[in-house]
Amino acid sequence: MQMITAPELAAWLADDTRTKPVLLDVREPWEFAECSIDGSVLIPMNTIPARIDDLDEDAEIVCICHHGARSMNVAAFLERNGFGKMVNLTGGIHAWALQVDGTMKKY
Repeated sequence: MQMITAPELAAWLADDTRTKPVLLDVREPWEFAECSIDGSVLIPMNTIPARIDDLDEDAEIVCICHHGARSMNVAAFLERNGFGKMVNLTGGIHAWALQVDGTMKKY
């Protein structure tokens, strides 16, 4: 699994020459309602095993949570289940709010 910082992810998303990753937000619905990165798909961590078929094994997937621990666990689980292009957002949505989008609500 690769790691990516919030500024690196922002640069990737802004780069029109690169294929956009799937932004997989694994937080709880109430957390997602507080703040999220535009274009993110919410699949809470505890539902990932039941919804694994909703994800494309060949896509580049960036896992996102609050601080990066839950998303790392999900990315590792998906890797063990055949997903080869997993990336974890280091520091999670909190790092995004601090380093990329200062207007984003923090919790």
